[in-house]
Amino acid sequence: SATGQVEVQQDLLTLSLSTTREGAEAAAVQAELRKALDAALAQVKSTAQPGQLDVRTGDFSVHPRHNRDGKISGWQGRAELVLEGRDFDRITQAAARATSMTIGNVAFGLSREQRAKVEGEAQALAIDRFKAKAAQIAKAFGFAGYTLREVSVQSDDSGFQPRMYGMAKAQAMSAEAAPVPVEPGKTTVQATVSGTVQAH
Repeated sequence: SATGQVEVQQDLLTLSLSTTREGAEAAAVQAELRKALDAALAQVKSTAQPGQLDVRTGDFSVHPRHNRDGKISGWQGRAELVLEGRDFDRITQAAARATSMTIGNVAFGLSREQRAKVEGEAQALAIDRFKAKAAQIAKAFGFAGYTLREVSVQSDDSGFQPRMYGMAKAQAMSAEAAPVPVEPGKTTVQATVSGTVQAH
């Protein structure tokens, strides 16, 4: 087996906005959440652009609160809006305009295009190393070459770490403040080639 690794800058930002509401009636809590979500959607969708800033709704839930006797004493709910894409400035500026919600989470990753490109590079490296190792082993045993019998190729994004940036402050402040600064890290994409060869 042989491995190829390529380190690459993360180019995808996922930023989630959320809000919570509480009340005596489930329907009222749900209505308040919907109102906040509709307002945020209206504020961010005008700048949406496929691949650069995609907008989707996330978690939307309403749960009962219970008192010490186990009876329902009220309701609480949460709504989430997710902004994702490669244009970090566009995303953070859109989030700052969504005044009805606050920033809940920031994560970085690789876009589909970047992942496919880097996986191809890592696989090419792994294949070259596999062939060199197979030839070297065959030669060490006194054979002229080898024949490939079976092979498998696997790849993974082993270095991905969702990075939080100043979230303690971001959760506490209103999103109408200046856009939250974000800084992506790097990811290591790895491909492993393993197989069986027959020396001859």
